Amino acid sequence: MFGGMDEVDWAALEHAYGPADDVPELLRGLASEDPAEREAALDGMYGAVHHQGDVYDATLACIPFLLELAADPEVQDRGGIVELLTSIGGIDLDGDDELDPDAEDFEYAANYAMAASAVTAGADVFLALVDSDDRGVRLTAPLALAALHGEPELVLGLLRERLKIEQDPEVRFACVEAAGRIALRHGALAAEVVEWLVELAHMPCAPRPTGAPPTRPAAPGGWGTHAAYDAGLRLSALAQLARCAPQSLPPDVVPGVTGLLRELRARPAAPGGGAPAAGRGGRGAPWTGDLLRTLHSGLGDRVADRTALLADQLSSPDPGQRIDAVRMSSGLLRTWRGEYGGLVGLIGEQLADKEPRLADAAAVALGELFGLAAPAADALADFVTADPGCWVQEWASGPRMLGSAVAALARAGDARAVPVLARMLELPEAPQDLGYVLDHLGPAAAPLAPALRGRLAETELDDRLYDVAGPLLYGLTALRASEAVPEVLRILRGAPEYRREWVVELVLRALAAFGPAAGEAIPDLRALLGRAARSGRPPGAFGAKAAAALWAVEGEAGAVLPTLRAALASADSGARRSAAGVLGTMGLAARPAVPELRLLLRSADPWTRVDAALALWRVTGAAETAWRVLAQSWAAVPFTRVPIAERLAERTGAAGRPTAERAEGAERVLRAELSRARRHNAIDGGYGSHDIVRDERLLALCRRALTERPTA
Repeated sequence: MFGGMDEVDWAALEHAYGPADDVPELLRGLASEDPAEREAALDGMYGAVHHQGDVYDATLACIPFLLELAADPEVQDRGGIVELLTSIGGIDLDGDDELDPDAEDFEYAANYAMAASAVTAGADVFLALVDSDDRGVRLTAPLALAALHGEPELVLGLLRERLKIEQDPEVRFACVEAAGRIALRHGALAAEVVEWLVELAHMPCAPRPTGAPPTRPAAPGGWGTHAAYDAGLRLSALAQLARCAPQSLPPDVVPGVTGLLRELRARPAAPGGGAPAAGRGGRGAPWTGDLLRTLHSGLGDRVADRTALLADQLSSPDPGQRIDAVRMSSGLLRTWRGEYGGLVGLIGEQLADKEPRLADAAAVALGELFGLAAPAADALADFVTADPGCWVQEWASGPRMLGSAVAALARAGDARAVPVLARMLELPEAPQDLGYVLDHLGPAAAPLAPALRGRLAETELDDRLYDVAGPLLYGLTALRASEAVPEVLRILRGAPEYRREWVVELVLRALAAFGPAAGEAIPDLRALLGRAARSGRPPGAFGAKAAAALWAVEGEAGAVLPTLRAALASADSGARRSAAGVLGTMGLAARPAVPELRLLLRSADPWTRVDAALALWRVTGAAETAWRVLAQSWAAVPFTRVPIAERLAERTGAAGRPTAERAEGAERVLRAELSRARRHNAIDGGYGSHDIVRDERLLALCRRALTERPTA
């Protein structure tokens, strides 16, 4: 074994951490008799040689030796090696057949292509592994063959034959998953794979995909049991159908799936030789969650079906499956719009479960919903009232934070959170994020203002000022608590140099929210603008924010226009955007800045164009020029839709008619947005904690913009 390995100049090759002279030791470790050494070697391969999925020249040099290890029956734990090879050789280059040598990432892309070619050339090794005595090898070989072997017809036939004799349920699922991969990679075989999956699922006849041959009708009884196929295998086949041919699923797929789930929960062993499907206390098979995630992904925008399926999952006797269901529900809610009141109520019911991980998962999920969590508000209030220990989250390092359930209740706008927050403001160290939930409670949170003022008055003016005072200032801003002006000015006047600008920006935001009631701050604000002007530098975002506060408090255009117009010409995009935002609030008083705003409509930055167009529209009242820019941004940059919709929803004139009526084509744009099923900010593979509430705000603004105010 390892013939020629010592002849490779490993020190001249590189992996993630530099010279690859440690790779021979890792390769030999994979063949060790010691399980701990094998595990450490595999970790090392992923950590350095295939770090985060990358392929280096050292990775390419390893491939022949990894194939040799995978083929040797004397090597233990070969399943991990097969999985590693599948990852190295299975990287998708997004269908690019040609690589551009001038591209910045040419070297990496070329390495991926060479890795795929090298592993594919040796993929016959995997053919002999599907009937290995090693379960781990049998689990990983099907996907390796489906992803890498050059003869998919041969692989598909091998998988079908293997399934007839394989007894391990998870290996059987691996065979079915591999078939789904073949259908996705090789369109010519898709119809054959779909027909096989339909047979395995034993479901009623479904619409056939285009070009597919007729499928066999299901036996009498439709979704009933089948002597040859256990419920887990049928569920696996359904998951792959949803993944590669969702159009083949029948309309009643959810009742069928829920029936299979009940069968899995009820039986200690499934027919057809399957392993135990459910054990004590209704504990489901651990692979069920993976199958359901695949099924949900394939169902996509079938929101009603997915909601009904999740409702059944949330009724499982297994807390682990309900935790999975809560997390899957979060994925659905983050991505698709729909009617979720019943589902949210079921998530709220999980708070009462004795399993703390389930209650915590439910609280976290509800915290992402903000106002949509209202159907679970009673459950949240009961949970918070019953367990004061959940009010605060303590961390090994870092500040204490609000407990997930308290935060969720406050974000839902439920006034029952206010007494709890008041109690926490009495603690020597209140949760650092407490102030950040107050803007969702509205006037109900007003009684908290005195306590926030008191804590702000006691805050030390030291290097921790930003961290300590920031949440308090945010809370007072949300409450428009202008009675706190003395405490806020104390922070402004005494802030240390460390992070001073950050602290002052929070103060400026608060003073702007207080408006004319903060009149005693005018000298301080004028002094800030004066110092900025005397510096000789173009005003940045800080200067624009100081001007915004002074305008909101004093309302004197002459005092702020020079700073704002200069900021519009700044090279700092943040300064330009801040200045445009302020000018938009000034209306006709900002007309001297119209030429600069028009210039910004041609900015390369889409957000600058949007801010300038919104300001220009508000200042001049003319919709045509601004709306052309905004309509283009609406289509090209979805994240700009909320501020644009805010403008369209504004009312103008004595009759209070929607601004949208003055923008040609705006009604069509708004109705198209309301008809979309997918959230405007949903991104595959990532999300933000405020995505749902922002999308719901967009929908509310679109509806408001389309609704005329009734006339008397």
